[in-house]
Amino acid sequence: MAALSYAGLEDTDSEEELPPGWEERTTKDGWVYYANHLEEKTQWEHPKSGKRKRVAGDLPYGWEQEADENGQVYFVDHINKRTTYLDPRLAFTVEDNPVKPNPRQKYDGNSTAMEILQGRDLSGKVAVITGANSGIGFETAKSLALHGACVILACRSLSRGNEAVQRILGEWHKAKVEAMTLDLASLQSVQHFAEAFKSKNLPLHILICNAAVFGVPWCLTEDGLESTFQVNHLGHFYLVQLLEEVLRQSSPARVVVVSSESHRFTEIKDDSGKLDFSLLSPPKKEYWAMLAYNRSKLCNILFSNELNRRLSPHGVTSNSVHPGNMIYSSIHRNWWVYTLLFTLARPFTKSM
Repeated sequence: MAALSYAGLEDTDSEEELPPGWEERTTKDGWVYYANHLEEKTQWEHPKSGKRKRVAGDLPYGWEQEADENGQVYFVDHINKRTTYLDPRLAFTVEDNPVKPNPRQKYDGNSTAMEILQGRDLSGKVAVITGANSGIGFETAKSLALHGACVILACRSLSRGNEAVQRILGEWHKAKVEAMTLDLASLQSVQHFAEAFKSKNLPLHILICNAAVFGVPWCLTEDGLESTFQVNHLGHFYLVQLLEEVLRQSSPARVVVVSSESHRFTEIKDDSGKLDFSLLSPPKKEYWAMLAYNRSKLCNILFSNELNRRLSPHGVTSNSVHPGNMIYSSIHRNWWVYTLLFTLARPFTKSM
């Protein structure tokens, strides 16, 4: 008992009763944590039982969740005109019994963005995500925004970008989200976006190069390059170059390049083993949409690896990621055959 008392865990009538000096709180996404006002620390486990919990169900009628300028969650009872930091759902918590992860792999193909970001407070972090008005980009933007990050949706269509912003604000009206125009098929547009972002005098902690085209007919961009190569790789390459100094000044920062396992099914070298630039932006008679996509994804990985080698000593890491095979997003929209294949594969692949 003396040891318990010394640790601030005096005996109480219930295992669930908090010791003196402790308070139960919740995060924006409903996970319970415990604050020790005496030692000024927080933890996920109950100080006596060691259990982890989350709240169950929706807020009672008339209640609304808010967050103050420091990111602290509080609750407004509009019926009784009162405000409290105590979540009214704490009386209905459920125990979280996570399966202990394999020490070599914490997450797998079934992990969701909300699970990975569980308990993380991204307040004060700034993220830029290309192609964020739909698909993987939108889900990424929403997840980061709901955890407090300031997220800029860099989209080719500003109207669709603004529609995505409104969908996020519909889930949490205090989310810090904004749409800006970025057309990766135009190097001038990339430059204008970088200049507009820099004019905001914001840091940049997370840059996610997500936008891509797939299965498009051969065409040249205004810069005279094959569109799949420019949109999927070169536009992002140029964007990172323009924002590199901001990333360095914001360290620790990271770049994430969304690539694909399909990079394994191509090569960009000639018979002598040297890089063949003609394969990157081929003429129409040598163009095959699937092969062009594979090559652009290989470029993504080579770029990300080299970027990490150069910038990681300066506090900026870079990683490429395979999001999953044939995820049913809008990427297949350019040809009905691809749409059919993605539809048939949909029950067996990851959802958005």
